[in-house]
Amino acid sequence: MPSQLPPIDRQTRLLVIAPHPDDETIATGQLIQRVRRAGGSVRVLVLTGGDNNPWPQRWLERRLRVGPRERARWAARRRQELSLALAALGLAEQDWRSLGWPDLGMTDALRSDAPTMLATLEAELAGFRPGLVIVPDLADRHPDHGAGHVLVRLALARWGQPHHLLGYLIHGRPRPGTCWVAWPPMAGLQVNKEVAIRCHRTQMALSGRRLLRYVRREERFCVYPASGGSGDLPWRIRRPLASTLRLLLATPNGAEEWRWRDAPIAHGEGGCLGLRLPVARPCFVKLHSKLPGPWIFDHWGWQEL
Repeated sequence: MPSQLPPIDRQTRLLVIAPHPDDETIATGQLIQRVRRAGGSVRVLVLTGGDNNPWPQRWLERRLRVGPRERARWAARRRQELSLALAALGLAEQDWRSLGWPDLGMTDALRSDAPTMLATLEAELAGFRPGLVIVPDLADRHPDHGAGHVLVRLALARWGQPHHLLGYLIHGRPRPGTCWVAWPPMAGLQVNKEVAIRCHRTQMALSGRRLLRYVRREERFCVYPASGGSGDLPWRIRRPLASTLRLLLATPNGAEEWRWRDAPIAHGEGGCLGLRLPVARPCFVKLHSKLPGPWIFDHWGWQEL
């Protein structure tokens, strides 16, 4: 077993962070069972209700318009699916909680109310006291996954208790130099994971083939270096695009945003860019455009400084 992986035994307290119902099963369906079989404790924290999921809803309900009433009904349906999926993995109702934060609105919520969100997460950490925390990887291009990673990392820094932190990637590709680890295979875990994935019937409707590929796939997790990021901003922005971009900064103290041309950016040697103001650590920045588009995934995403 790689040294980056903590032992799994009855002392294990695993906290899985899932931005949407089904992420917990896709990324950690086998790990959850492994911890339960060893006699450890598991808590799943789902950040959103998964209600802003219009295309599967249009397909299954044979409707074009999806309004607030329909979204509320869809969230209730996904919550029921989540309960069934986690039961297939050996968890009871008291082993998971949904915070109900806005689906496809996590970045906006972080920007406008980071202190409240961090306080909520810090209370969850203090209540469960996990020793192993699994989060979405920062390289994940889904905006809710990236924002979820940032919020949990900041809450962990405020909580200040020792823990192992690992990440999982669902949307996008790993960044160069990423160190991946995995627990050795254990017989029988794939069967229950497939049952759990099939419980998410709303997601199976249009993405069933893709989801079932995760049943046989090894569950790999990213190990994060203790040193954090490089301190440099990785982006090189062309001038015509600069007027449409904004820079979002998130630290344990909260969040702040600027237009790119007004951001406190320092120009270093070799064209490197950085921030010219002192910030608390850990520190994350996101470059994004305010222009609407048909693609929900991030183009630039988050960077840890």
